[in-house]
Amino acid sequence: MYLTWYGSNSWLIEIANKRILLDPWLVGPLVFGNQSWFFKAEQSQAYEIPENIDVILLSQGLPDHAHPPTLEALDKNIPVWGSPNAIKVVEKLGFQNLNAIEHGQSAELEGLSVAAFPGSPIGPMLTENAYVIRDRNSTESLYYEPHGFHSSDLDNTQPIDVAIVPLIDLTLPLLGPFIQGGKAAMKLAQQIQPSRIIPTTVGGDVTYSGILNNLLGAKGDLEELRQEFQSQNINAEILEPLPCGEAVEIPAKVLN
Repeated sequence: MYLTWYGSNSWLIEIANKRILLDPWLVGPLVFGNQSWFFKAEQSQAYEIPENIDVILLSQGLPDHAHPPTLEALDKNIPVWGSPNAIKVVEKLGFQNLNAIEHGQSAELEGLSVAAFPGSPIGPMLTENAYVIRDRNSTESLYYEPHGFHSSDLDNTQPIDVAIVPLIDLTLPLLGPFIQGGKAAMKLAQQIQPSRIIPTTVGGDVTYSGILNNLLGAKGDLEELRQEFQSQNINAEILEPLPCGEAVEIPAKVLN
């Protein structure tokens, strides 16, 4: 398995001889509702659009997961798998090969399996997707949920090799954490027993501005979390954030 992190929630996952572009944000700024005064994020470096993408995989329909400028720059013939909300976004952008994956459903492509689980709640009526991605011909597997909302439905999954999840809490005044890191990551590690956990969502070569950014508070520390894992006899290895834009090999190492 090879993983390339582009900062925030954006990943290129190479598994089962397939290249999956996950929640891509590669070009242009990230804003919500064209209101840059409210929130704006900019990559500190430009990334080339990866070649030979087999599947675009989207966990949510919000711009930090289904980023319109990046999606507009991609080949509209690439298959897109995603939450029903995300598929509505890409359909308007002209993509043709679409597969909305509901919770409890999966999609497959020549040895690659992607199963959807309940993920992040977006308001009272909508819950987006988390994913378990597997190479059906090996032990390689990966779990991804970018906001730290992990479903009890995962209890019945087979062992997971790598979990890509937040490890730091992001909080807003009066609302508390809307990105759940430490405690949620510990519960997940006890639940699915991944061999390794890789942080996502926070960090990378990204600069932030706007009113929302001024209100955000970060809570947690990777070394603190490692000590918590040790005290609870959790064997999952917490890795440092990956370097941005570089493919990193993650050898298979599933716990028994």
